[in-house]
Amino acid sequence: TCVMNFDGAKGWLIGGENKGLNAMFTMMNYERVAVGIQGLGVAENSYQNAVTYANDRLQSRAPTGKQFPDKVADPIIVHPDVRRMLLTMRANTEGSRAFSMYASKWLDLSKFSDDAETKKYAETMVSLLTPVVKSFLTDLALESAVAGQQVFGGHGFIREWGQEQHVRDIRITQIYEGTNGIQSLDLIARKIAGNGGAFYKQYAEEIAQYCASQEGNPAMAEFITPLKAAVANLTDLTEWVLDKAQANANEIGASSVEYLQVFGYTSFAYMYAMMAEKALVKEGSEPYYANKLATARFFTKRLLPRYISLSESVKGGADCLYAMEADQF
Repeated sequence: TCVMNFDGAKGWLIGGENKGLNAMFTMMNYERVAVGIQGLGVAENSYQNAVTYANDRLQSRAPTGKQFPDKVADPIIVHPDVRRMLLTMRANTEGSRAFSMYASKWLDLSKFSDDAETKKYAETMVSLLTPVVKSFLTDLALESAVAGQQVFGGHGFIREWGQEQHVRDIRITQIYEGTNGIQSLDLIARKIAGNGGAFYKQYAEEIAQYCASQEGNPAMAEFITPLKAAVANLTDLTEWVLDKAQANANEIGASSVEYLQVFGYTSFAYMYAMMAEKALVKEGSEPYYANKLATARFFTKRLLPRYISLSESVKGGADCLYAMEADQF
């Protein structure tokens, strides 16, 4: 990112007058998904570095007693808080990877499908999900990179280990290709309120159909029950915002950031349910599937509940944002 000065430069019109924005948006959805994946990639690097460091760094002993009695101390990965940070990073990156591939599937179908109905359905999904991929993935990527830095302690702050570079590299992804605040506003104002919630209803119906398909699978209950609760909450929250916005236009902007976060966590619950379904079938065949299930369970128990407080924040309303005059800030 840099300043580019075009004083005295000659420009050529590409396309018709006042049609430039339309031309730009032929590639914008791809670029915004790509930025989400950019954040994911850097966060994955930070995670891998943090795991290596946590296994190598010796400091004190585990709360339950010596785990490596032959060493002067245990590696810090034995400590609950270090595991919390590492699992948060892992859950964020695995969920982000699944969601980016899910959204990319709809991008491909919207462009290459020969079936008109499939193409139309895919275009709706692309429109709805693109701002979530761009914003939610980069927000989680920054959270992960900061956690990766924290695992290193003071070493994470200095340039030598590279963790601070990841934090800076990810930070720009929340700004360019449309700031995350603008992406959040795009989601709730244009992609949901702009069509009376029709796009959202299509997505919610797909998730409902998936949940129904798992009713006869008791092993999936630990994932389906929280997913259904999250979707019911998101549906209620969507209706709440649309209703309140009729009387106060500020409600859309006031709720946008937290609303997108609720949408993101609910979507990840859907991704993790689908991953868990496949992993349960092959559980025991190799560690990969056991690890996938462990990560899914961590997400469901420790990260998914964040949507509850975020939803309460949305319902705090817009009035408290305007209780002070501009010159009082």
